[in-house]
Amino acid sequence: MASPRSRLALLFAAVVAAILVAVAACGKPAPRAAAPSSSPPPSATASATDQSPAARASALVTTLSDEQLAGQVLMPYAYGASATDVTPGSAMGNQKLAKVDTPAQMIQKYHLGGLILVGFSADDPTSANQATTNVDNPKQITALTDGLQKAAGGQAPIFIGTDQEFGAVTRIKSGVTLLPSAMALGAGGNPAATQQGWKVAGDELRAMGLNVDFAPDADVLGTADGGVIGSRSFGSDPKAVADQVAASVRGLQGAGVAATLKHFPGHGSTSSDSHTDLPMISKSKTDLDKVDLAPFKAGIDAGTQMVMSGHLDVKSIEPGVPASFSHKALVDVLRGELGFKGVVVSDALNMAPAEKWPAGEAAVRALNAGNDLLLMPPDVGGAYQGLLDGLHTGSLKKDRLVEAVTRDLTLRFTLADAQAGDQNVLASQSHLDVASGLSAAAVTQLRGQCGAPIKGPVTVTTSPGRDTAKANLEKALRSAGVEVVPSGGRVVHLVGYGDGTADLSKTADVTVGMDTPYILGKAKSPNVLATYSSTPDSLKALAQVLAGKQKPTGKSPVDVPGLPRSVC
Repeated sequence: MASPRSRLALLFAAVVAAILVAVAACGKPAPRAAAPSSSPPPSATASATDQSPAARASALVTTLSDEQLAGQVLMPYAYGASATDVTPGSAMGNQKLAKVDTPAQMIQKYHLGGLILVGFSADDPTSANQATTNVDNPKQITALTDGLQKAAGGQAPIFIGTDQEFGAVTRIKSGVTLLPSAMALGAGGNPAATQQGWKVAGDELRAMGLNVDFAPDADVLGTADGGVIGSRSFGSDPKAVADQVAASVRGLQGAGVAATLKHFPGHGSTSSDSHTDLPMISKSKTDLDKVDLAPFKAGIDAGTQMVMSGHLDVKSIEPGVPASFSHKALVDVLRGELGFKGVVVSDALNMAPAEKWPAGEAAVRALNAGNDLLLMPPDVGGAYQGLLDGLHTGSLKKDRLVEAVTRDLTLRFTLADAQAGDQNVLASQSHLDVASGLSAAAVTQLRGQCGAPIKGPVTVTTSPGRDTAKANLEKALRSAGVEVVPSGGRVVHLVGYGDGTADLSKTADVTVGMDTPYILGKAKSPNVLATYSSTPDSLKALAQVLAGKQKPTGKSPVDVPGLPRSVC
C-alpha cells in the first residue's frame, strides 16, 4: 500500500493533468456544424425544480451544439394528425417541407424548439398559408401533443401552439368551449368577463397539451370597413382595445398558456393582407404611439410572454423594411420603448413578404432583427442550414443565437412549471356558461325599438353558405317559443364573414350581422342587430332578443355609417 505522502503526490499529479486537459480543450476551435442528427437535445445539467426557469435555461444552453441551437429557434408546422403515424399524403407533405415522414422525425432531426398545429379552412382569413390540418378533436389533439413532447426528449418541453383566436380564426372547433369573436367581446365591453373567458380558453388548451396560443389580436381597427383584420380585433378605440388585450393576457396566462400579442406594431389600419402583400402603414410615429402601440403596451404591462412581429412596412419606424425584419422595430421600439422582455416570434415565414428571400437567408435576417422564434418556415431544412451557415460565415453571431435560445428555453421551463391541464374542463357546463354569457352581452341593436320582440311567425334567410347558422337560429328561435316557417313569415336575414359586398337592398324585417357590422349601414331593414359571431351561443342569444326575453345590451366597438353604436 502506498504511503500517505505517495498518495498525496499521485493526487496532485492527477489534478494537474486534469487542468491541462481542460485548458487544451478550451483552446480548441469549435467544430463546424455537421449534418443534423436524429438524437434529441441533451438533458439540462442543472434541472432541479428549485432552480428558476432562467437558471435552468442558462445551464442547458451551455450544453447545446450549434446544430441544437439552430433548431431551438424554429417552430414549423407539420403534416399529420399523429406524431408518428401519418397517411402517405401527410408523409409526402413532410418530405417536401422537411425531408422526413412524420412530425416526430421532424422534431428529432432538426432539434426543434416548437411546433404549431394548424387547421385548413376555406372561409378563414389565414387560409392562404394553412396547407394542412392536424387538429380534429380533443382526444386526437391530446395524443398528438403528447407524442410531440415525447419525440422532443430531454428536460425542456417544446412549444406547442395554435391560433385559437375564436371567431373567424378558430383552429379547434369541436369538443371545446367556443368563445365569440374578439369584436363580440369588445361589444360586451367588460374586461373582467373577457379575462374569465380567456381563462376558460387557456384551461382547455392546456388540458389538450398546448402551451402557446397565438392570441389575442392587439390590432386597433382604423379603416372604414375593418380592413383585413375585421372581427379579429376588439374594436377601434385604443383604450378599449388595450383593456380587452390586457384582460385576455391575464386570462390565458392564468391558465399556464403563453399569450401572444399580434401583429406588432399594428395591422388594423391596412387594407392589404400581409399573407399576400407587404401592407404599408404611413401614419406618424406620434399616431402610432397613441393608437396602434397602446394595446401592445397594455399587454406587455399585463405580462404577456410573447409578441408576434408583423410583416408590415411601417414608414415611421424603418421605411421599406417589414417590421418582422426590422431591428429598429423589434429592438429599439418593442424592447427599448415598450420594455418587452419576453419572446418575440415572427409571423409565419411562409407568407409573401418573408418569401422574398430563400428560407435560410430569411431565417438569419429574422433572427438578426430581434425575433427569438421563427414560425412556419417554408423549407425547414433550408432555414436550419441557413442558420448553421450564418454561424460559420459570421452573418449570424453566436451570441445572438444563444440569446434567442435562452429566452425561448426560459419560457419553455416557465410553462412546464404550470399546473397540468384537466381533461374534465373541456366543454364543461361552467365553461359553456361563461361563453354563453359573453355571447349574450355582445348582442347589439343598431336600429329599431330596443329589445322589442318580433311578432308572428319568422322565416330565416341568409347569404349563400350560411346553412349551419340558419339551422342554429331556427332551432334557437323554436326553443325560445317563436314559430318558424319556411316562407311567408317575418324575415330575419343573416349576413356573416365575407359578405361585405352583399346586396341588402331587399327589405327584411330584421338584418343581423354575424361578423363586422360595417355592412349593416347598407341594410334597409327597420330592425338591425349585430352578434359579431355565428357560434351556436351567439345565435341562441340573438333568438332570446328576437323573442323579447333578453335586452340587447351590447354596443358596437366600431362606427357604422348611418347608425348609432346602440339604440338601447
